[in-house]
Amino acid sequence: MEELREDHDDGTVARVAAIDIAKASGMVCLRVPHDAIEGRRVQQVWNVVSTTNAILELGDRLVCQGVERVVMEATGSYWRPFFYLLEARGLDCWLVNARDVKNVPGRPKTDKLDAVWLAKLAERGMVRASFVPPKAVRQLRDFTRTRTVFVQERTRHKHRVDKALQDAQVKLSDVVSDLFGVSGRAMLNALVAGERTPRALADLAKGSLARKKAALIEALTGQFEDHHARLLRADVRHRTGHTSSHRTGRVHWSRFDHATMPSGPEWAVCGTILRRSFRRDWSFGSASMRPPSPLLRPWPQFRLAIYSDIQLGLLSIFFPVDL
Repeated sequence: MEELREDHDDGTVARVAAIDIAKASGMVCLRVPHDAIEGRRVQQVWNVVSTTNAILELGDRLVCQGVERVVMEATGSYWRPFFYLLEARGLDCWLVNARDVKNVPGRPKTDKLDAVWLAKLAERGMVRASFVPPKAVRQLRDFTRTRTVFVQERTRHKHRVDKALQDAQVKLSDVVSDLFGVSGRAMLNALVAGERTPRALADLAKGSLARKKAALIEALTGQFEDHHARLLRADVRHRTGHTSSHRTGRVHWSRFDHATMPSGPEWAVCGTILRRSFRRDWSFGSASMRPPSPLLRPWPQFRLAIYSDIQLGLLSIFFPVDL
């Protein structure tokens, strides 16, 4: 349902479109000069579903109307399809902060009225565009933010495991500096498997930790029961993201297809930035082959998953040089 309307032309942008975006659709308001009456403007308002074909059709229509600027409000992540597809169509897209385009208090608020208000602000030059980085930088952001999420999940996972151990009066973290190192994982796996003898658990210590057997025996003496083992097992199962394969100890993970990896000079620049930023954490090429990053050292299954994905995928993108 389209609506035609006329009013006086006092704008600075002759042809403008605004989109009030929701989850499944967007309310579009198009304001252009009147064809016959000078100083008048024609306004059209209609709804567009947020599917790819519908947005592409919208882009064709706006191009045919000679739209100079498309303005949309940042609404969660729902603005991305509209922005990216219309931008690829050659339109000048602006993303504006919702705080800067609030309607006048006391006036009715609907999707249609919001789109009209946004269009009027845009045609008068009363909005400011937010920075939207180019595609290569957006993809780099996705990888770096995903790494941040992995680190946060790893920290929460370690806290849950230590909480279960503390509840069982097992003070392993007081003696072991890294609860998820080689010795720590061996003891945790033995506890989950049913081993309860402190001395047998302490014998699993490796390296310098083997010299602290007396302290380990004291720390491992507690009230660890099957209930705590089930908690740890459930946490590991949730952490590794598998259920039935956990019983056999095998984890099936999809690997990156190298043929689909992006390439080009912009990715070489991204690789340089990432190498300099994360050199301490991403030392896969060190001669000693020490464990790379704490991100890759939670449980063996999770380490397998993260290491496979990052080594086969991210390294082929961000680390094109020989390591």
